[in-house]
Amino acid sequence: MGILRTKGIVIKIANSSENDKILTVLTAERGKIKVFCKGAKKAKSTLLASTEFLSYSDMILFEGNSDMYSLNSAESINVFYNIRTDIDKLMYASTIAQIMNDVCQEEELSFNRMQLLLNTLYVISETDKDLKLVYSIFRIRLLGILGFVPRLDKCVSCDKSYKEIKELYFSLKDNGIKCETCKKLDKGALNISAVTYTSLVYILSSDAKKIFSFDIPEEAINELNLLVDLYMTEKVEKEYKVGL
Repeated sequence: MGILRTKGIVIKIANSSENDKILTVLTAERGKIKVFCKGAKKAKSTLLASTEFLSYSDMILFEGNSDMYSLNSAESINVFYNIRTDIDKLMYASTIAQIMNDVCQEEELSFNRMQLLLNTLYVISETDKDLKLVYSIFRIRLLGILGFVPRLDKCVSCDKSYKEIKELYFSLKDNGIKCETCKKLDKGALNISAVTYTSLVYILSSDAKKIFSFDIPEEAINELNLLVDLYMTEKVEKEYKVGL
């Protein structure tokens, strides 16, 4: 039996018995892992806080012959307390955790995904930033990490530079922007404003720690959110609704 010391975020909890639970934990080195936590539900358990939903903890795990680790000890690094006390923040964070559970695999290096999740949870917990904007930024950046990076420098059909395009469209099926002419052959292409276009470029190209450091008007937030809703559904083949 080996020992693994790692930092992880609890993205899902399943009850195993009256006192035990099984966690789904996202780690940078091992991706998504299952962790059995004996006695973690007991009121006096030293593991109570570090095994709560969305807790980010330093963990020492036993690695046996099964596909599940056993938790030996854990120390909380951040429990994102403000998320737990705000129903809106909790709904958005829960949907984000569900997405991460769906797109992350076991035994897969997940540094970028874990960094994105930590940064997103921190912004939700510690700031009053518009939650719809945070949610859109998170999903666009995640889609980029997953390999769905849209082409934004030129029309995906005719290679016309974005600087030459008077009216921008975003093609869901062709993964990028289109000009007015090429859009005519793509009925699903969405007309997007300059603000939404600039936001997409910034989210996909900026340093991971800076992707949330901008604000846009509510109208642009709604437009960006609609685009991301449709683009994500197209690429991961699943629709996510906050609060459902």
